[in-house]
Amino acid sequence: MAQTDQEPVESESPEQLADPSIAEEAAAEPPTKQRSVAKSAGIVSIAVMFSRVLGLVRETVFARFFGAGYLYDAFVVAFKIPNILRDLFAEGALSAAFVKVFTDYQIRKTEIEAWQLASLVFNVLAVVMSGITVIGIIIAPWVVPLLARGFPPEKAALAVTLTQIMFPFILLVALAALAMGVLNTKGRFGIPASASTAFNIFSITTGIFFAYWLSGGTWEISNDKTVVPSVAAQWAIIGMAIGTLVGGAAQLLIQVPSLLKVGFRFSPILNFSDPGVKRVMRLMGPAIIGTSAVQIKVLVDVFVVSGIEGGQSWLSYSFRLMQFPIGVFGVAVGTAAIPALSRLAAEENIVKFRSTLSDAMKLVFLLTVPAACGLIVLGEPIVALIYQGGAFRAFDTDMVAWALAAYSIGLAGYAAIKVLSPSFYALDDAKTPMYISLASVLIHAPVSYGMMVFLSGIGVTPERPNGFGHVGVALATSTVALVNFIALTMMMRRKIGRLNGRDIAAAFAKVAIASAAMSAVCYFSYRYIAGLFVAETLVSRLLEAFVPIGLGGVTFLVAAKLLRIGEVEQVVSMLRRKLGK
Repeated sequence: MAQTDQEPVESESPEQLADPSIAEEAAAEPPTKQRSVAKSAGIVSIAVMFSRVLGLVRETVFARFFGAGYLYDAFVVAFKIPNILRDLFAEGALSAAFVKVFTDYQIRKTEIEAWQLASLVFNVLAVVMSGITVIGIIIAPWVVPLLARGFPPEKAALAVTLTQIMFPFILLVALAALAMGVLNTKGRFGIPASASTAFNIFSITTGIFFAYWLSGGTWEISNDKTVVPSVAAQWAIIGMAIGTLVGGAAQLLIQVPSLLKVGFRFSPILNFSDPGVKRVMRLMGPAIIGTSAVQIKVLVDVFVVSGIEGGQSWLSYSFRLMQFPIGVFGVAVGTAAIPALSRLAAEENIVKFRSTLSDAMKLVFLLTVPAACGLIVLGEPIVALIYQGGAFRAFDTDMVAWALAAYSIGLAGYAAIKVLSPSFYALDDAKTPMYISLASVLIHAPVSYGMMVFLSGIGVTPERPNGFGHVGVALATSTVALVNFIALTMMMRRKIGRLNGRDIAAAFAKVAIASAAMSAVCYFSYRYIAGLFVAETLVSRLLEAFVPIGLGGVTFLVAAKLLRIGEVEQVVSMLRRKLGK
């Protein structure tokens, strides 16, 4: 996980939308329920969008104050370790398993028994995560240098300190994720969806406060990324780590009043052999195995790029930008496709399942292919607008833009995986995605290392110590995502007979042509506008980014109209209905 802030549990990445077939399913539901679902989805969408924006603000704060190098490299590695454990044991596996069992208890048992289960799981989770936190703090001096084997001793020591400070984050956000599960089960979506916004706000504000307080109010970042920062600068990044911990606490505490309001009452009980607790743990097993494959790839990237000064920072900043459109699109469309596919699978309506999945895939390509092209062509002005300034130099902008382009190559495949994998689960097949995910680990490690070594020989500076090695790691991630997507597609075809492949391919071709026209307009308009300014200013950066984006968007819509891309009309109609309400 290259990102460095907590994202909403509801939508970590792109999931996909609906179309007429899904609309028909929704129309069959009672009006009250339909309005309720739409309202909930709208609340979550707004909250997630706000959180994504604040996440970028947080990244911008790091970029301006600490740049891309020694300090932020250490922070990224330190924050990644508890984040990996959180993803592995808490948010994904535990939250999904708990919601399933908690819902069953509410239906089949008494309300008292359901709340007793919730309290038991909270207590078990607190004990287990506290133990993991203590162990993590103790073994950090050995684990961190092993992962970041390319860090010099001073940098590794700083990363160890930051890891030990932020390790309790795993306990706080694990409990926060469980609280989200309880509240969502009870039909409360606003506060849980806003929890990550609380994280961003408090981590930014308290982080800056502690950074200034501990550093004495000032610090400098050298242009030379190999120079050990001053003591004041190191205390400043420690302040940001403390702020991250405060943000994690805020993410949990903001949900406590809502928990009490829906009926939760804490009970000091602990029973690992309770049938409900054991069932939750049993359901977590396959999810942990599948998630572990993703986290192993994250650790591989940390290991491979650790010898490149600034590499961790460049990948983190670029990955955050790549995930922004994915998160926004996922919230907008994911709430419809997956539930519809699950219903159709339960009804054994394979024909309509196939059609709905095909339409969802086409919509994924419609949203992600032009987004990927835009990030590739306009990466430099976008990165400069958001990050450049203060300690973040023009050289860092170039390095992040190259990594962003490499990540964007796999954006469509990455998004499509988020449709295909749940589709297998809807068909009661959890093993196929798990096996493919595990196999991708075996591909990822050699590809990541090989591309890093190869592109390290293609340099950008006279010294060229590591060249574009970090870009190789991003390119490997995209390559493996595309291979993963192809494998899932082939296995889905075997499972449901066919996948309307010609229809999907035709739609993809049309979107690709429209995206190519859009890219050309974006590129030439950006070059023209950039040539009008002698010196860079905020106004010039705004024009260099937004004018090409606007012209490119119009070009894409015109091309889509000429090519008769039906999904565009569906999205426009959906937006008109939303705006008309």
